[in-house]
Amino acid sequence: MSAEVEIVTHPSMRGKVAVVTGGARGMGAEFATGLVAQGVNVVIGDINADAAAETAKRIESEAPKDGGRVVSARVDVTKRADQAALAQFALDTYGVLDYWVNNAGIFPQAGILEIDEAQLDSTFGVNVNGVLFGVQAAAAAMGDRGGAIVNMASVSAFRTRATRGTYGASKAAVDHFTHFMAVELGASGIRVNAIAPGFVDTDMLAWIHETPGVLEQALTTVPLGRLGTTKDILSVMLFLLSDSAAYVTGHTLIIDGGSRLN
Repeated sequence: MSAEVEIVTHPSMRGKVAVVTGGARGMGAEFATGLVAQGVNVVIGDINADAAAETAKRIESEAPKDGGRVVSARVDVTKRADQAALAQFALDTYGVLDYWVNNAGIFPQAGILEIDEAQLDSTFGVNVNGVLFGVQAAAAAMGDRGGAIVNMASVSAFRTRATRGTYGASKAAVDHFTHFMAVELGASGIRVNAIAPGFVDTDMLAWIHETPGVLEQALTTVPLGRLGTTKDILSVMLFLLSDSAAYVTGHTLIIDGGSRLN
């Protein structure tokens, strides 16, 4: 059973400024596209500078006439100085910073007995340190003007599947970190929430289509009986950034079609 998600227009977002990390492709590119369509001016940050520039150019060419602007910059999210420079680039380009989306992430797989130092370092470096450094950079740039931050967690933070221990642990850390961020930044008017997608049909989930029967088996765990779409996730991200969620902070919204229950 499929459903077409209607993207709600949030007038309060028009003219605001957002940074999206990992925005060159996949869910990050969808976020950047959706924000520009809402009239938000966007900075795409990605470790692949060329891909980020190409994505920004494509989004700009396809944007509605009343859409926002979009530029790109290289960032290694595992480096605190890079994230601070990305926030400064947003300020230099647009004058203010209102929103920040910590989207950059990696999805390693290995059994518990096979996990090594390299996998731990890379996964936590991107998925956890990258989120923390992004929030630090965003909060410094937003100051007491306030703003809204969305972190990318995962349903893997709340369920157990073999070979996904490092990834699940990193996303559980994002969920818990989000609580602390919301508490400590609330006095500055900065809201911090997270979204936890389940099976979403993006490049990161390409493996599910590669082996016959895997997709069908996966869908038996999803009460709604379908993969999530990028629009399913985009609609929630926009809501959490917008003034429609003005009294929502420290929350992780699970978007998984009910799969965590199986």
